[in-house]
Amino acid sequence: MAGLIKREDIDEVRQRTDLKEVVDGYVTLKGAGLGSFKGLCPFHDERSPSFTVRPQVGRYHCFGCGEDGDVISFVQKLDHTSFHEAVEKLAARIGFELRYEDGGSGPNRDEIGRRQRLLDAHKVADEFFRAQLLTPGATEGRNFLGGRGFDRAAAEQFGVGYAPQGWDSLLKHLRGRGFTDPELKLTGMFSEGGRGIYDRFRGRLVWPIRDIAGDTIGFGARKLYEDDQGPKYLNTPETALYKKSQVLYGIDLAKKNIAKERQLVVVEGYTDVMACHLAGITTAVATCGTAFGTEHIKVARRLLSDDGSGGEVIFTFDGDAAGQKAALRAFEEDQRFVAQTYVAVEPNGLDPCELRQSKGDAAVRDLIGTRRPLFEFAIRASLKRHNLDTVEGRIAALRESAPVVAQIRDAGIRPAYARELAGWLGMPVEEVSRAVGTAAKRAAQAPSVGSGQGHGSGSAPGAGGGPAARFAPGVAALPPSAVLPSFNRPDPRDPVAAMERQALVVALQEPATLEGETWQRFSEARFSTPAYAAVHEAIRATGLAFTGDPLRWVEALLQEVPEPLRPLVSELSVVPLPASTADGVLRYCKDILARLFELQITRVKADKMGQLQRLDAASDPEEFQRLNRELMQLEMQRRSLRSEA
Repeated sequence: MAGLIKREDIDEVRQRTDLKEVVDGYVTLKGAGLGSFKGLCPFHDERSPSFTVRPQVGRYHCFGCGEDGDVISFVQKLDHTSFHEAVEKLAARIGFELRYEDGGSGPNRDEIGRRQRLLDAHKVADEFFRAQLLTPGATEGRNFLGGRGFDRAAAEQFGVGYAPQGWDSLLKHLRGRGFTDPELKLTGMFSEGGRGIYDRFRGRLVWPIRDIAGDTIGFGARKLYEDDQGPKYLNTPETALYKKSQVLYGIDLAKKNIAKERQLVVVEGYTDVMACHLAGITTAVATCGTAFGTEHIKVARRLLSDDGSGGEVIFTFDGDAAGQKAALRAFEEDQRFVAQTYVAVEPNGLDPCELRQSKGDAAVRDLIGTRRPLFEFAIRASLKRHNLDTVEGRIAALRESAPVVAQIRDAGIRPAYARELAGWLGMPVEEVSRAVGTAAKRAAQAPSVGSGQGHGSGSAPGAGGGPAARFAPGVAALPPSAVLPSFNRPDPRDPVAAMERQALVVALQEPATLEGETWQRFSEARFSTPAYAAVHEAIRATGLAFTGDPLRWVEALLQEVPEPLRPLVSELSVVPLPASTADGVLRYCKDILARLFELQITRVKADKMGQLQRLDAASDPEEFQRLNRELMQLEMQRRSLRSEA
């Protein structure tokens, strides 16, 4: 049995790995001060970015839900792996060879995590399918692609492959690469019969479905031959890797442009994604055999940085009844977005692939460019269900469409659409406006669909007085798990507590500023806030051994503080410093430490002044003179600090 990974190797992997680069694979981060980055939290649903990353100290912290950790814990939580698997994955990422205790050489094949084995099998299968597309047996597949305007370069760009018509071509290939039948059964790439397992995909074009990090986790396959009795499209079934409610085809290719352009285009099929990207719409993705739902929205919002500062989601649907139904389903989820939602429907019912074939790339771009607000589409769709030539029909249409108008988030746009609706119905504006107002009041009184998830209500999770409630801006509460009777939450209104907090932020993030005489002063400082005093004591106990290495410094402190205060240390280590340059950071740190030391001098002076007032100068003149000298020295130190600042 393999031994544990050596401690020093774990530390090396942690130090060598760029935390921001890893997090960027899952979350869109924006600069938040020198060396700090923020984005929407991947651990809970929120409207405003509260997830902060500080690569210099190797830590992340969410000021909304309290999740925190380093690059290893991030991979553990997001990829659902064990600690060992996360370290091994990160080591492989940077090309670092791990060593193991007791002469071990790492886990053998049977000990490798199931997830990694599944990923390995999918990677091999992906390569196999792509190679097969170039063989003589794949002529029908190449003809299909060519007939839809996709050349070899396009097939390679999207990893399109071909599954041979035999029953065990892929099976033999994977067995030959060392995969066992029990492992292969878990991949979803095989079916099982009386004689064992056999290829699920046979005689089909195959598209690899990848997660946001670019790992292949499943496949979508399109039939090519008339004698194929299966469905037109056949996808991987649900597996440990593949959850169709969370997967968006093309997300690996589109994620950077989605973040850059603040735009997400949702199409219906694999070839539609290909057509859009080749036409210049590089923000296109597609769902895989299911409607665009809540889990898809969570992925989309993180990439869009969906925090109210812009962005758009555009749905493209066929113009037929099924397409309209899909658009209305999407509208039901509209309130979960802060970004504006639109719909683009081609008048002749062509999907993006067909449109590109018949009219070229420009027509696809024009389709997206002529998008209409999704709520307008929903209103008009509701009107089509009624006979507007009758009074009864118009009243029924108003009752159905007024709640749709009432859902429009932009209070400035809502009255304009009430007037539009009045025109479409041929009814007085006042009557329609009253109906919309009534619908809005009813919606406000009803429980919010997105209650507790940051949707619809317009408030971020943790806003108000809930368990995740935050203090004043820049002063976050300790997560509930960190609040024990011995460590009450510091009062953000207390100027002394605020001063102590700022000093600890400097000490944790810029430990090099503590060296020399400053360390002696900092060590002797007295912190009055219990939680901050405990962190200060941990800093003193840790000493100066790691101050030249902020990442190891914070790790050492996390091991030194009482466990309930570890989230606080993690939080303080990522708070953005209010400076935009390295010189500015240095000036800020020196100023904060000077203010801390001045506070300490003021406290000592107050103590000695009390002693002096209680002393009878006539009975003990030497003590009286000594206290006066010390007070003068303290005052000189205070003035010196001010002059240095």
